[in-house]
Amino acid sequence: MIILLCVGNGDVSCMYKFLETLEAAAAPKFRQAHREFDRFTDDERAFIAARDSFYLSTVAANGWPYIQHRGGPPGFLKVLDDTTLGFADYRGNRQYISVGNLASNDRASLFLVDYPHRARLKILAHARITEDPAVLQQVATPGGKAVVERAVIFELVAFDWNCPQHITPRWTAEEIRHASGM
Repeated sequence: MIILLCVGNGDVSCMYKFLETLEAAAAPKFRQAHREFDRFTDDERAFIAARDSFYLSTVAANGWPYIQHRGGPPGFLKVLDDTTLGFADYRGNRQYISVGNLASNDRASLFLVDYPHRARLKILAHARITEDPAVLQQVATPGGKAVVERAVIFELVAFDWNCPQHITPRWTAEEIRHASGM
C-alpha cells in the first residue's frame, strides 16, 4: 500500500511513504467460522475495546431509520458481559433523536469498523436508556471530565463479521505518525 503524504511549510512538497506496518495485520483473526453469534468472545471484546467510534442505527416512530455516528476514546463502548454493551451519553447537540427513537422502538444496530485492518462487526440489539448511578459509573470514561447524563445499554440479539472486500483502508493521523516514525 502506498500513501501519499503531503507536508507543507509555506510551499507544498509531497513524498511517497510505504506504510506496510499498518497492513501487517490485514487479515485479523476476528472472523471465525462455525460458531454461535449470540455471545461476545474475547475476539469481539478486543475489537470493540479498540474502537474509537461506531455507527448507531435506530428506528423512528414513523418507521424511518436514523443513523448516528458516536465517537470517543478507544474503549468508550464497553462490553459489560457476554451479551451486554453500553456507553455513556453526554450532553451534545440536544437533539436526542436516537434516545427518542429508542423510547418507541428498542431495536438498534451498531456498526463498528476497523479501517486499517479492513474488519467490521455488525451488532443487533435491544437498547434501553438508564440513569442508574451504578450503571453510569460503569460506562463512564475513566478520567473523563464531562458529566454522564445517561447510559445507553444494548442487550445482544446477534452479531456478525462482514467480508472485508470493499472496506477502503484508512488511517488516523496518529496511526500514520506512529508508522512513519514522525
